Amino acid sequence: GRAAGATTADARPTGVVSTNILGDVVEELVGDQAQVVTLMKPNADPHSFEISAQEAATLRSADLLVSNGLGLEEGLQQHLDGAVDVPAFVAGDAIEVLDYSEGDAAGMPDSHFWTDPERMIDVVDAIGPVLAEVDGIDAEALDSTIADYRDELRELDAEMVEAFATIPDERRALVTNHHVFGYLAERFDFEVVGAVIPGGTTLAAPSASDLADLVNAIEETGVPAIFAESSSPDRLVQALASEANVQVEVIELFTESLTEPDEGAPDYLTMMRVNTERITTGLTQ
Repeated sequence: GRAAGATTADARPTGVVSTNILGDVVEELVGDQAQVVTLMKPNADPHSFEISAQEAATLRSADLLVSNGLGLEEGLQQHLDGAVDVPAFVAGDAIEVLDYSEGDAAGMPDSHFWTDPERMIDVVDAIGPVLAEVDGIDAEALDSTIADYRDELRELDAEMVEAFATIPDERRALVTNHHVFGYLAERFDFEVVGAVIPGGTTLAAPSASDLADLVNAIEETGVPAIFAESSSPDRLVQALASEANVQVEVIELFTESLTEPDEGAPDYLTMMRVNTERITTGLTQ
């Protein structure tokens, strides 16, 4: 999308999207039929990013407001709640929701549904009719772009099934520093073991006992690699590896944010493919 400042001269409808992962998907679906303003910048944290007064005004005047929901946009929620006159689509309302299984957030809904492409297909299917209702969007052209993108999501899903099938059962354990892979684990039959950062938020700091738990998890599973997300410092994970004398590779994954175009994960499909390749390579080495 373009900068919010360009909105005045543009006659097309405006969709405002909270996260950059959903922003990318919505852009793929609407093509050039609408202006898509994505609030979350590349490499930002969806839990805590903030928006400018101008972006807040754009949000309140949008033709459609798309958000993730399920408690993800903690720093943005007041703005989302305040835009009462704007038609809203909440992606989390369109999927079968999983709860966190462990950590501080156990029993709370897990907001990271995009790690399962089938869940993203559910979101695309649900947002289609909502986008079609927006004045100025041609339904036939929309149907065509949605069908194309759905095919790409199906292809991604098939690639993930095929790649993960090469990982032996005893290696199908994801040790991560943040609970973002619950949906991927359920869909593709991984066990999620211990996280350096407890609970579902990036804002909590790990304790000594969390680190001890992690060492135990690594030793019990015997995994050759653990995974850290790109949006949070993995120095911690590396310190753990050296101090605890655990011989394990720390592999960076893209989890909650897309990157700048030249930084490895410019769009949702690429992000998922890179993660799939890194998880598969890390666990089969």
